[in-house]
Amino acid sequence: MKKIVYFAFAVLLTACSTVPLTNRQQFIAIPSSEMLSLSNENYDTVLKESTLSKNTSYKNAVTRVGKRISTAVEEYLHQIGRGELINGYEWEFNVIQDETMNAWCMPGGKIAFYEGIMPICKDDAGIAVVMAHEVAHAVAKHSNERLTQQMALQMGGMALSQALEEKREETQNLVMTAFGVGTQLGVILPYSRSHESEADELGLYFMAMAGYNPTEAPLFWERMKAEGQSGGPEFLSTHPNPENRISDLEKIMPKALEYYKNN
Repeated sequence: MKKIVYFAFAVLLTACSTVPLTNRQQFIAIPSSEMLSLSNENYDTVLKESTLSKNTSYKNAVTRVGKRISTAVEEYLHQIGRGELINGYEWEFNVIQDETMNAWCMPGGKIAFYEGIMPICKDDAGIAVVMAHEVAHAVAKHSNERLTQQMALQMGGMALSQALEEKREETQNLVMTAFGVGTQLGVILPYSRSHESEADELGLYFMAMAGYNPTEAPLFWERMKAEGQSGGPEFLSTHPNPENRISDLEKIMPKALEYYKNN
């Protein structure tokens, strides 16, 4: 118990941060350098254990949209003096041959789309909705925030490096959970509702900054909602109700449209 208290106190003293645009305060205790190292290692592992898509159209579209959004995000963060949020990022975009309707972005800009979500995206604008949302998770350091909490609760505040040495398998499972990716291909683990809502908001602004019309976001979720009615895609089991998120997106649409008009 004392370790947890000391760990929490250390977080309060040294790891206070603010998420850009939403201005939510967060507490993270794991250095970004460690998160990037873990991300690179686990991303390579996932790719080796997966079958990469042979669909050239899918691969080109994901890379094209990913580069456009990542460039816009980098430019914006540097403009507001928050470039440190993406220090060490080496963006990478891949498509995995799997019918799961999902996508994810690990810290460091390591991104994967599954083939199953591509027909729902339909075009570059739809890909941008998903891409910007996943990039938002990384920029807002949701994985770091979640791993900080899990390390405190399940490892008693043990340092990450020590936990990886003494309890590697258990710690690696915590890491992949924090990244939102399960140990089995196609298993996508949910972020909290607050993280999802924040990623929706940031993602809407990010896609607008990149020159994609943010009004496409509710249309994407309408398509996803229709898919849910006919079979229940994996994406819906790990994310908020489409009707609620569409309503929330509409509320912040005027601000997103300003970014779009000023692009």
